[in-house]
Amino acid sequence: MRALVTGGSGALGQAICVALAEAGHEVWVHANRHLEEAERVVRRIVDAGGAAHAIAFDVTDADAAQAALERLIEDAPVQILVNNAGIHDDAPLAGMTREQWRRVIDVSLNGFFNVTQPLLLPMIRTRHGRIVNIASLAGVMGNRGQVNYSAAKAGLIGATKALSLEVASRGITVNAIAPGVIASAMAERAFPAERIKQLVPAQRAGQPEEVAGMVAYLVSDAAAYVTGQVLSINGGLA
Repeated sequence: MRALVTGGSGALGQAICVALAEAGHEVWVHANRHLEEAERVVRRIVDAGGAAHAIAFDVTDADAAQAALERLIEDAPVQILVNNAGIHDDAPLAGMTREQWRRVIDVSLNGFFNVTQPLLLPMIRTRHGRIVNIASLAGVMGNRGQVNYSAAKAGLIGATKALSLEVASRGITVNAIAPGVIASAMAERAFPAERIKQLVPAQRAGQPEEVAGMVAYLVSDAAAYVTGQVLSINGGLA
C-alpha cells in the first residue's frame, strides 16, 4: 500500500518510514525545509530493496498541502497516513509569545487537518485505510513549559477519537500514539541521562524504532479492529 509519513525527515519519522518500507509499503517521505534529509531516507530505503519517494510542502499552508497531495493521489490513493509532523517551542505560559503558541498548534493540529482532509475521500472509496497520529504523553498528562505543545497534542487525540467514529464503517482505522521520552537530539537537551533514570521506571529513553514498531502494527491487518485508541509508549512513566 502507498504510505505518507509527514515529518519523515526527522529521527522518529525516519524510523517510521523504514519500518513501513520493511513491511512492504511504498513510502512517501515528507519534509518541509529539509528535503535533502528526506531524500537521504529514500536512498536508504531503496538501497535496502524498498520503494520510497520524497515529497516537500509546508503542512501549515493549506493550499500548498492540497496542491501537493492532489498530485500525489492522481494515480493512486494514499491508504496509510502517519501524521508525525510536529514542533516544540517551549516556554512557561506567562512568558509565551503569541507566535510560540500559534506555530506549535499550527504544525501539529492544523497540519493534521491540512494533510488528512484531502486524502480522506479517496481512502474512503477504497474502503481501506490506516491513519496514525503521533501525539505525545504531554497531550495526555500535560507538561510544564509545554502548554502549547500539550494543547496541540491533546487536540490531536480528540480529533483521532472523533474521526475514528466517522470512518470506522468504511474499513478505516484512526489511532494515536503518545510517546514519552524518545531518544533524539532534542530529548537529550531536555532530559539528561540522570534525569531520565529518575523519571522513567525503565531507566532509559525509548528508541525511535520502538515507536515505529507500534506504527507498523497499527497499519497492519492484525490491527484491523483497533481504532479510536491512544497507545502510549513510555517505559512506565504513565
